[in-house]
Amino acid sequence: MDLTLISLFCVIDDFCQELLPQWNAILLEDTNKKRNKPSQMSTSEIMTIMIYFHKSNYRNFKMYYLHVIKGSMVKYFPNSVSYNRFVELMPSILLPLCFFIAAQGKTATGIYFVDSTILRVCHEKRASQNRAFKGLAKKSKSTMGWYYGFKLHIIVNDMGELMAFKMSKATTDDRVRIT
Repeated sequence: MDLTLISLFCVIDDFCQELLPQWNAILLEDTNKKRNKPSQMSTSEIMTIMIYFHKSNYRNFKMYYLHVIKGSMVKYFPNSVSYNRFVELMPSILLPLCFFIAAQGKTATGIYFVDSTILRVCHEKRASQNRAFKGLAKKSKSTMGWYYGFKLHIIVNDMGELMAFKMSKATTDDRVRIT
């Protein structure tokens, strides 16, 4: 476990050392004057925790963070923040995490599996009140009934490696090519 975690962190940290300076250079400046205190945890640490969670047997991230990261792995993450603060930091690593996943070497085997799942935004009855995804999310029907949200399409090869993923409107047919 130690070697896997450390090697994962090293790969992510090398990626972040290269990406983040370029990323910060193209970001627009925030005109609202906010307190910009840097986080105690680095982007690499946050991304490592997020990826390593999926290798664990935990199904609940809060329990994983409190029992594993703040418990048995505290020596690897000595500057770990509280769970609430970590949840606040998670959106800031979304795009770097997507870039990292997309940049990973993939083995082209010629055998691929495609699947999709629904991503509910809110209950169907409250779809007209939803402002966050107005104009983006759509109402559609799946085998589980009606929902308001998106579809996540995932392509994996026969070795289980993630080849590609795409979010689309809920009304997108599963049989449509999603390249």
